Amino acid sequence: MRDLTIVSNNMGVDGSGLGLLLETRQVRKAIASYVGENALFARLYLDGELDVELVPQGTLAERLRAGGAGIPAFSTPTGVGTPVADGKPHAKFNGRTYLLERAITADLALVHAHAADHAGNLTYRYAARNFNPLVATCGTMCVTETETILDDFLDPEYVITPGVFVDRMVLASPRLKQIEKRTVRPRQTAGKDA
Repeated sequence: MRDLTIVSNNMGVDGSGLGLLLETRQVRKAIASYVGENALFARLYLDGELDVELVPQGTLAERLRAGGAGIPAFSTPTGVGTPVADGKPHAKFNGRTYLLERAITADLALVHAHAADHAGNLTYRYAARNFNPLVATCGTMCVTETETILDDFLDPEYVITPGVFVDRMVLASPRLKQIEKRTVRPRQTAGKDA
């Protein structure tokens, strides 16, 4: 497949994940909130080979949520007076200016879950809960990679994405999880001043 429009918080790192689609020039447009450490992504954008729509992170999350809820657009003050607002309709509510942001829907939603049951109910861990539940609802078809498929049903109290949104499940193979950029501060030893 070519000329893909990818919606992702970021475009990952060089040499893996979405970076592989960039390497093979399969991506025409990226809608993201963070450029990240992907050097190829930055070069393709600066060379005019990749259309990029930068979206504030909260707005991106809400556009996905709105798409999944069937809400075609919503108003937000985020981005007013910045390049994010260029070309978007503006309206005033109670004396404050808002932008009209369109919902995001997708042909295919790719989701990573921590655990699933055979009914497709999903639960997530840590930061995977930030965008995956929203993405699962806004796709015409949702394919989930899950680390575990349970023999029994998930406890309803732990279901974050109901199985009605999931069309296909794939069991993840064990692999090293990459960290985009690891930063640590020097460790202080007891009894010494910083």
